[in-house]
Amino acid sequence: SHPPKEVRFGEQTTDEMCIAFVGLTRQPPAAPVHRIAAVEDVPPGSSVLFHYPSDEDPCILVRDVSGRFDAFSQVCTHLSCAVVHQPEDRTLACPCHKGSFSSVDGRPLAGPPTRRLPRIAIEQRGGELMAVGIEV
Repeated sequence: SHPPKEVRFGEQTTDEMCIAFVGLTRQPPAAPVHRIAAVEDVPPGSSVLFHYPSDEDPCILVRDVSGRFDAFSQVCTHLSCAVVHQPEDRTLACPCHKGSFSSVDGRPLAGPPTRRLPRIAIEQRGGELMAVGIEV
């Protein structure tokens, strides 16, 4: 993967513009809204991979057997390996160093990770599931 390209507006980068926006408004810019999947395309006990907030940020949407939806960054907080859904254990497992996280709240359950996975805020809008923010 390539590092994100720096975008410039005149003499300012996007990071500098964001800092200026927050400084002027005292609020961070609104999080992007991104379609993840149709509810009917995610059966109970399954998961779907998606990217949020950018195409460089892998995430995972999990639907447990009761029908509850949760979404997290797919990047392990230990050394950035991709976590995979283990529905029988209700976990997200990291195969690199045997770490695991709860697929309900993202907290670390085993292995070297000590920080929980960032949660992706989701909303159901009609029959669609939408990513609407990140809870760190």
